[in-house]
Amino acid sequence: MPVLQCGRFQLELGQPRIMAIINLTDDSFSGDGYSADTRSALARAERALEEGADMLDVGAESSRPGSDPVSEAQELERVVAFVDAARALGVPLSIDTVKPAVMRAALAAGADMINDVNGFRTSGAVEAVAAGQAGLCVMHMKGEPRTMQHDPQYEDVVADVAAFLDARVAALVAAGVARDRIVLDPGFGFGKSTVHNYTLLRELQRFSSGGLPVLAGMSRKSMLGAVTGRAVDERLAASVAAALIAVQHGAAIVRVHDVAATRDALRVWAATRGSC
Repeated sequence: MPVLQCGRFQLELGQPRIMAIINLTDDSFSGDGYSADTRSALARAERALEEGADMLDVGAESSRPGSDPVSEAQELERVVAFVDAARALGVPLSIDTVKPAVMRAALAAGADMINDVNGFRTSGAVEAVAAGQAGLCVMHMKGEPRTMQHDPQYEDVVADVAAFLDARVAALVAAGVARDRIVLDPGFGFGKSTVHNYTLLRELQRFSSGGLPVLAGMSRKSMLGAVTGRAVDERLAASVAAALIAVQHGAAIVRVHDVAATRDALRVWAATRGSC
């Protein structure tokens, strides 16, 4: 059974895992941010675990298309406060950040994973995470959040994304990171058109062919609105469908807002495979 080394945890990936999204920002595209309200964010985390989440992904800076960066000091304050409060929940805590200082502070506070939408390309990022046992999610993003959706172009989106991820894994391994700490994310919606996104979903198994687990995050994203015509707050069915398709195509972890509905869908899928 594949196992992800994830800080305090060795996360078995024989069955798909659900990562619940906890936004510590008031600029979330899905409108579910908790800004500086650690108590409300912690209550949301507890509800997600009751609904069946296996791990939490916490971010204090929006990476939605067109978003502006937040200050390092503000992000540090929000992330460290949440990690201090949430460690006792007893599940892996993933921190969604591109800033090396936030990575270091989160890990020092007890975070179990760093989820970097920039693929650990920021100067000092690899050095910030190389030591220790934290899990590392390496994501592909073309450009940067403010401009990434301005007509993204690829020769071959699957090959281009795979080559990028391979190069970033090589950089981490060269810095001493064990492969069992690494998860790959093709970056749905991060510098991709609707066609690009669905091509990546259709070919998702390509990214796990090298033996590393894949994380897929499509929950409530515009790629779903593009084909359903639904607003962000009306994309539950599409989000669950996308998560289920991702699992069927090899995703080991799905990153979602709607935990209970996703858990139900995956339980039905597992029952059809005789693994419930």
